[in-house]
Amino acid sequence: MRDSVLGGGKRLRPLLCRAAAQAISGHPQAAAWPPALALELLHAYSLIHDDLPALDNDAWRRGRPTCHKAYGETTAILAGDGLQALAFAQLGAVQPPVRARAMLRVLATAAGTPNGMVGGQMADMLAPGERATPARLAYVHRHKTAALIRAALVLGGLAAGADRRQLRLLHRFGSNIGLAFQIVDDLLDLDGDPVAMGKSTGKDQQQHKLTYPSLYGREKSQRMARRLEHAALATLATFASSAEPLRELTMRMVERQT
Repeated sequence: MRDSVLGGGKRLRPLLCRAAAQAISGHPQAAAWPPALALELLHAYSLIHDDLPALDNDAWRRGRPTCHKAYGETTAILAGDGLQALAFAQLGAVQPPVRARAMLRVLATAAGTPNGMVGGQMADMLAPGERATPARLAYVHRHKTAALIRAALVLGGLAAGADRRQLRLLHRFGSNIGLAFQIVDDLLDLDGDPVAMGKSTGKDQQQHKLTYPSLYGREKSQRMARRLEHAALATLATFASSAEPLRELTMRMVERQT
């Protein structure tokens, strides 16, 4: 469990959570640490399970052997189970209890419902055997990837005491930037050296995974990511300069090279 959580990564979801809290409150929020930690623990669990032979069957993650390759499938399954439980334990200790309940509901909905990450993963596994359509592609990525990114923004808002209007804006921002992030990820998988990037060689191509470049082509996918970035930034227009870390993260997410 420690190896999977501490073995590298961008820490994107915790960063988004804390930046969202700062955008609402105007300053860094200690109250954003529990949801930030919960997000990283849950993300680590999802990667362990995604890499298993029954799902994506990946041998490498972040340039290192995946958990099941390093420790065996049984240990990997249990490590993922443990990290998921620890994620919710982080939120269960939040005060006041009404805030803890709201955070638990947001994370559970994003991670475990058919309209969240699990539903997106199921649709992704079914995609190679079904007809590729824009609606199917959007469904997969809005649920598999964007759901947890949306949750990161909303959890940060809750930590800082955001009102309903602010939470709606953060939710909309998360939807746009989450999908843009996945499109860029698809483009990097297409362009980069998968081994150098810590992924199995040609996995998506070998498994005929449904990706934005495979359906729309490179140039149109790049334009779509840019449009989503601009839409996300426009959502932040009503926030003060305290949202600058969130704006900077948005641009880094779309312009990244790895």
